[in-house]
Amino acid sequence: MKTLQDLFEDSLRDIYYAEGKILDALSTMADAAATEETAKAFRLHREQTEEHVRRLEQVFELIGQPPKGKPCPAIDGTLREGEEVLKAYAGSPSLDAGLIAAAQAVEHYEMARYGTLVTWAGQLGMADAADLLDETLHEEKLTDDLLTQLAEEIANPEAADTPE
Repeated sequence: MKTLQDLFEDSLRDIYYAEGKILDALSTMADAAATEETAKAFRLHREQTEEHVRRLEQVFELIGQPPKGKPCPAIDGTLREGEEVLKAYAGSPSLDAGLIAAAQAVEHYEMARYGTLVTWAGQLGMADAADLLDETLHEEKLTDDLLTQLAEEIANPEAADTPE
């Protein structure tokens, strides 16, 4: 019979895989961004994501498991959508708005996954793991807030002001 511990470990492998894929995508998005503000936000989040991976590796160590990802169709699909935006809107004033929206879809996935992992770690009595995961959850929320601000103040108005 599968336990909450099994579910926790399975979800940990899922987000570990996702973070690795996100690292690659953030580099591509930063290079493609039309404005320096958007590129800077993606580069900053890439640096944070490297730390997220390190924290996940610490959690794996705490539970006595090797860091190992498992394919995550949800993040693969979300990242594919971002690639489609990049191709469809390359060179367009709407590119950054689309990239930010794609990045926020990823952020929302991560926030959901980390929120669940924090709760499960607490339920399982793994306070140190819960603290590490909660630190990452907090950073994901801050990134989402930054992306919202960029969208509202820069990317969306620039896209909306484009003559038809």
